[in-house]
Amino acid sequence: MFQGRRWHAEAFGDPRDVLRLAEATWPTPEVGRVLVEVTACGVGLPDLLITTGAYPLLPNPPVAPGQEVVGTVAAVPDGSAFTVGERVMGVTAFLEGWGGYADFAYLGEGTTQRVPDAMSDEEAAGFTIAFRTAHAALAQRVMVSQGDVVLVLGAAGNTGAAAVLMAKALGAKVIAVASGPERLSFCTGLGADHVVDRQTSDVVDAVHEITGGDGADVVVDPVGGDLGTRAAAAVARLGHIAVVGYASGSWLTLDPVDMVLRNYSAAGVFAAGTPAEDALAYGALRELANRGAIKTPVSSLAAFTDVPEVISGIRTAPPGKTVVLVR
Repeated sequence: MFQGRRWHAEAFGDPRDVLRLAEATWPTPEVGRVLVEVTACGVGLPDLLITTGAYPLLPNPPVAPGQEVVGTVAAVPDGSAFTVGERVMGVTAFLEGWGGYADFAYLGEGTTQRVPDAMSDEEAAGFTIAFRTAHAALAQRVMVSQGDVVLVLGAAGNTGAAAVLMAKALGAKVIAVASGPERLSFCTGLGADHVVDRQTSDVVDAVHEITGGDGADVVVDPVGGDLGTRAAAAVARLGHIAVVGYASGSWLTLDPVDMVLRNYSAAGVFAAGTPAEDALAYGALRELANRGAIKTPVSSLAAFTDVPEVISGIRTAPPGKTVVLVR
């Protein structure tokens, strides 16, 4: 048994109102899991959705946010591929009520990865989900090729930023969509070839101007809503939309007639797969990270005691990854 603190909520609501810090006990992990003493936890929009009751996979409380962590292996079941003391990163058992804003966290062994020596704890805390999603979108579901034009919506967010970096690593030309000078500058720093301010420009017109009227070979959409729906008109003939998320609060709306007439497709993207798919993806991500092609763009660090405030303010956080330091 392991004792420690964890943030959790017994009811849905504003994180500042419902999250409570309490003592908890973690039993020795079952087969298929490892128990990690958490060093840091990456903050993401799903933490807010989980806590407010807007996350579709967790319709009922209690809940414990915190999807991804870095830490040191504290306990393993018999036959595990990991040993106590190793530095690892991975996805928590938040769907079972064991989130990452805690002194300890359970990780699924299949998504647990040893942290490369050159990767800091802060970078590792925000690496797994964003880059696994970007890999699923651009190397598994859509298969971006050298020279393709990739349009990334919400490019200054966690998922969007990872998609920009992944697309560049795969040799694509990237058009990044964000709002305001600070976020556009951030996207340029990531390596985006072009940036479009969605507040002052029509995204479709801008893409057609940049591409000479051809459109984008791939649209990565973690935003949905009106922006995602409008961006479908920027897809090139024979192109693809990677449907990733709904940061706007709603999914994009697709027009089947338009898809047929212009011969483009849409693919759903989820940051998980079969054991074989995960092994392939994490192997590729490890190789890209080791050669410096992808790296978590950490922008701010927060204290463990500030978790409710940090999650509540995630929509207005500066561009880049926010990470909570647990110890």
